[in-house]
Amino acid sequence: MDPNTAAQKAVIERILDAEKLKYCYDCGICTASCSMVDLLGKDYNPRVLLERIVLDPEKALASEELWLCAWCYRCYKRCPQALKLPEIFLLMRAISAKQDHTQPLEKALSKIVQNIPLPLVTSMVCFHPERAGLSREETLAKTEQLRDQYVKSKKRKKRADATDPKVAVIGSGPAGLTVAYELSRKGYSVTVFESMLQLGGMMQKGIPEYRLPRKVLAKELEFMKDLGVEMKTGVTVGKDLSFDSVWKEGYKAIFVGTGAHKSQKLKIEGANLKGVITALDFLWNVNSGDKFEVGKKVAVIGGGNVAVDAARSALTARTALKMGAEEVAILYRRSREEMPANPWEVREAEEEGVKLEFGVAPLRIVGDRKVSAIECIRTQLGEPDETGRRTATPTPGSEFKREVDMVILAIGEAPDVEFLPKEIELNENGTIWVNPVTMETSISGIFAGGDVVTGSASVIEAIRAGKIAAESIAGRLKSLER
Repeated sequence: MDPNTAAQKAVIERILDAEKLKYCYDCGICTASCSMVDLLGKDYNPRVLLERIVLDPEKALASEELWLCAWCYRCYKRCPQALKLPEIFLLMRAISAKQDHTQPLEKALSKIVQNIPLPLVTSMVCFHPERAGLSREETLAKTEQLRDQYVKSKKRKKRADATDPKVAVIGSGPAGLTVAYELSRKGYSVTVFESMLQLGGMMQKGIPEYRLPRKVLAKELEFMKDLGVEMKTGVTVGKDLSFDSVWKEGYKAIFVGTGAHKSQKLKIEGANLKGVITALDFLWNVNSGDKFEVGKKVAVIGGGNVAVDAARSALTARTALKMGAEEVAILYRRSREEMPANPWEVREAEEEGVKLEFGVAPLRIVGDRKVSAIECIRTQLGEPDETGRRTATPTPGSEFKREVDMVILAIGEAPDVEFLPKEIELNENGTIWVNPVTMETSISGIFAGGDVVTGSASVIEAIRAGKIAAESIAGRLKSLER
């Protein structure tokens, strides 16, 4: 047997759980759950790729599909066998990179550029070339080059003029920018209204610099402006500008993509002490570059991606701002298996020095005006709740204290929907109800997508929602022109 083939088979045997694969019923849940499938159509099928890795690894290594997984882990979270497809694909990517299979990667980048708005952002925060041993900078440069070539090769629609149908986009996160990109490419006039003074939504506010360099986001925003998208910052629709005013100004459709920027509160004693901060506020402080006080011993409460980002940022702030934490621990009430954060992000945090403590729930935060400790209790897991994760029940007599001087709360984010017209229907969890096929809300002409509809999710999921909404809005505008 060829040594390379033998090595590949050894890796496959290591990464594939034979018992789990034995009970893989070809149900297609992984493919049905995948946002990349919706964005690329027949060009990507994770279930078929998995089969190819098992049966014909040489063919899989030469396939561009290997590089198209966007690491949202929706397949893993919904798979009856809990197969970690992203990590299976990653190890095959690493082999492909070592064998210098550069052409499949370039083909994958071409598909990303042609089908996915914000290709520079997604190459950084979704596709992670560095995890396969590749240079982020080189991949980014190649992506930008391919986008320039693609834009030049396409016949541009005429620039929108004052008589063209206008679309208002509320929020400049990935969903809103996707709608703006798609509609401006079709020749429509688009105005983006952003309540913050800086564009980018959660990409600007909540994604750390090490995951998304601000110069990359700036390039994407500049590209949007070059397309003719008008950007208005510091404007809060519903406060500075009413929905009625938007309609009166001649806009024929409105898209709401305001994200989930409202942090959940922890209702325990001491939650208002100095040194207690929400994860989003903490990340925004770090991202703004302003100097602020960071504790030496930090506890992060929560188990999602925002908790992991905050914990890693508390450590990296030491290098970037010369004043970061010396010890950071994530306290999570359930087990590692129930942790909603992406497994790879969790491992990276551990490798950087973040400690994880499972089966721990906070009871109260202790201090005299300022945090000095957090009192917790051990938990044990019971039956699964509505999320599919097992409930965490406190264990009497297991209370303990941990000395900390900063507590970061990352127990969930929710949309702020108070600015919406009262006629817009909401889901029970406070997100906006939309028609899943068209992304239209209960008010005709108002569409919504991204975290304001799904709750906190990934960039690629928000882009998918934006593309669906843009198609629906374009259909509405065409019907109005008839």
